[in-house]
Amino acid sequence: MASSVASKWLRPEVYPLFAAVGIAVGICGFQLVRNLCINPEVRVNKEGRAAGVLENFSEGEKYAEHGLRKFVRNKTPEIMPSINRFFAEPK
Repeated sequence: MASSVASKWLRPEVYPLFAAVGIAVGICGFQLVRNLCINPEVRVNKEGRAAGVLENFSEGEKYAEHGLRKFVRNKTPEIMPSINRFFAEPK
């Protein structure tokens, strides 16, 4: 039985499926660890939970305005800008 399962699922045709699922699990894991470690609204230890709602706006702003968001803030939302300009702008 083990050989039939391996022969069915460990074929080259399913490698992209494994890669896509692996990337999705990796992104979910990254987001989980990021929220557990640096999100100001998540408190894991007992002392933090006992503190209640904190009015800590600077820490929340630092969490929300991360480096990637600052990098893409003033960029145009295009995937391939040179191809878009080639087909959209008149000659």
